[in-house]
Amino acid sequence: MRKVTYGGAVSLDGFLAGPGGALDWLHFSRDVQQIIAEYWKNVDTVLMGRKTYAAAQAQGESGAYPSVRTYVFSRTLREVKGPGIELVSDDAAAFVRGLKQQPGKEICLMGGGELAQSLLAAGLVDEVGLNIHPVLLGSGVPVFRDPGCRIALKLRECRQIGGGCILATYDVG
Repeated sequence: MRKVTYGGAVSLDGFLAGPGGALDWLHFSRDVQQIIAEYWKNVDTVLMGRKTYAAAQAQGESGAYPSVRTYVFSRTLREVKGPGIELVSDDAAAFVRGLKQQPGKEICLMGGGELAQSLLAAGLVDEVGLNIHPVLLGSGVPVFRDPGCRIALKLRECRQIGGGCILATYDVG
């Protein structure tokens, strides 16, 4: 069965982006470049919600990644643009449950918000990886929203990386 991974760069107080989507606090070290390169070798599918897709579009990105299939989950969008991008209006949990059964590499859950909340609550996220930055943003886009239940995590890896950041990887369940 394919693995769904969730996470990314996060402030120490738990935000993926600051107020207004600010990302000026992110530190990109050689460690991060290596970690990202290794991670993407094992991924062939990306899941994102409407807001993450809109943020990528606003930054001039299509939201598409070469040789990676991207699914945008929304009940309000009528179309998405970009090669390899497909709009999904159906139940996200049922769709992802089906994806996990199909052959392929890992599945990256990108962004925060309602999609991550619903997939965590449905027990469909297998790994949480956080690049914790030494900054307190105070507000912004939270990495986690209330899934409505307790979710146990088991620490697999924890190490310091460049910029005073900490890489923490957890198995879910």
